[in-house]
Order: sequence, then C-alpha cells, then structure tokens
Amino acid sequence: MTISRKYIVTGLVATFIIAGVAFTTPPNPPEEGFKNLKVLPKNTTHDQLEKIMHEFDHDLGVRCNFCHAPSKDSTSRHPDFASDDKPEKNIARSMMRMTMKINKKFFEIKHPMIGDSTLGVNCMTCHHGQAHPEQK
Repeated sequence: MTISRKYIVTGLVATFIIAGVAFTTPPNPPEEGFKNLKVLPKNTTHDQLEKIMHEFDHDLGVRCNFCHAPSKDSTSRHPDFASDDKPEKNIARSMMRMTMKINKKFFEIKHPMIGDSTLGVNCMTCHHGQAHPEQK
C-alpha cells in the first residue's frame, strides 16, 4: 500500500507542475507588425494605425472600403487591409509622402509623421471632408 501511495503523490505533484507550467506559459505571441506598410513605420502600433485611419475617414469623408479592397474570404466582413488591389490605396500613399515632404520642407518639421498633431499640412488642409478635393 505504501508503494501505491508514493505513485499517487508523485502523480499529483507531476500533474500540478505540468498544469502550473501550462497556465503560466504565454500562448504563441501575435504576429508582429502589420503587413504591407510602405509609408508608415513598420513598428506602428495598432492604436496608432487606428488613429491615423480614423483621421483619414474624417478628413476625406470616406470609409475603409474607399482605399481597401474587399476580402477574398467570403466569410469576412472586413476589407483585405494588406491588399494593394485598389488604386486609391497607392494614391493615399503618394498623398502621405507629399504631406510629409511639404511639412519637412516648408514647415521645417524634422521628422514629420502622418497622424502627428503638429503637422502644418494634413489631409484636411485640402480635402475638407471630401474624398476628392475641390479644384480651383
């Protein structure tokens, strides 16, 4: 009976150790970064990207699907954010580069970044809430 008691205690201790390790080991870390960032820094956080995209929504009066192609997965309601299928996405990238260049050259902002509130020129400067700014 003593031998079976040792096996039971050893088994319980092993079970607690394995369970403890399983509960304290973090799951696989989420995929690092976003796919297909070409103008924004590769280390852009989710919160930063959300803020920038909502600023675009507001400044251009558009929704996500204005620049982002629909998902090829028929079960997904979200656009395919990494896809470059819509030309508007590359136009937006050109506009971001232009905006940063203007801010650096004419407003002497050393490291202009899209979404920075200190920019002298941003999307709203020309778009005024319109997807296609009025030409004068």
